[in-house]
Amino acid sequence: MKKIRLALIAGGVSGEREVSLKGAAEVEKALDSERYDIVRFDPATDLDQIAAAADRLDVAFILLHGIHGEDGTMQGFLELLGIPYQGAGVLGSALAMDKNLAKTLYRLHGLPVAAWEMATRADIDNPSALLGKLSLPLVIKPVRQGSSLGMSIVRDPENLASALELAFQHDKEVMVEEFIKGSEITVGVIGNDNLTALPLVEIIPSQEYDFFDYEAKYKPGATREVCPAEIDEYIRQTAQQYGLAAHRALQLTGYSRTDMIVRGDELFILETNTIPGMTETSLFPQAAAAAGLGFSALLDRLVELALE
Repeated sequence: MKKIRLALIAGGVSGEREVSLKGAAEVEKALDSERYDIVRFDPATDLDQIAAAADRLDVAFILLHGIHGEDGTMQGFLELLGIPYQGAGVLGSALAMDKNLAKTLYRLHGLPVAAWEMATRADIDNPSALLGKLSLPLVIKPVRQGSSLGMSIVRDPENLASALELAFQHDKEVMVEEFIKGSEITVGVIGNDNLTALPLVEIIPSQEYDFFDYEAKYKPGATREVCPAEIDEYIRQTAQQYGLAAHRALQLTGYSRTDMIVRGDELFILETNTIPGMTETSLFPQAAAAAGLGFSALLDRLVELALE
């Protein structure tokens, strides 16, 4: 059998570079060497090499997170080169990466979201306008960052200005949304035309963490993850329906992972990830394994979906 020539693209220039490289190392180990001829590329240094090798590549596996990887830029580059790749296209990647546009689309499709406003730099000096529109506590987020970089929870008015200043260090656009206290779950979706919602994962950070921040995400033992999530059937079904609806609303393909908050019998959409973490113990692979799709088989399936 002829091997599939696969470009494994990881690293990049975003604040999530190290997460990307760690994931790529595990993906490379898990891909069947009898089936794939793997070539590694780092967009921070290798864009010209990807272009030069384009006619010798069958497919790309993008394992980039954040700016210039998950936002449609790498997807557009590969489109120009004629190289198929896994996951969302240019439009879907850009929409999902922009938390403001994504929430606007969720709401247009009838999906529940927390109330939010877009901040300006002027709000750093005069945050009272935001406090007149939204109720504390508040979540401050850079619009186009992942892994909770630059994110804060503000419970006291005097802390809002510094939280805004931190967020604006990570992005020129910043979102302020009402904080919803509850349990965090995530819903994976896989497929192109025929979509499947995977079992839910509940995310339980240690009590020392105010929320599921960068350290809670990546420090070993900082967070407990339960898969399948131990929640009632109504929440499970509703969350899976919302995950599928969010995937479609953002024009995604291949796979996605949508994060939500459960408060009583209510669900609120937080955001959708178009390139979820991809180590064997990451959230999406855990959910796939609970559905009977082991890590290597999951990677094979994502490549198959790319080649469709």
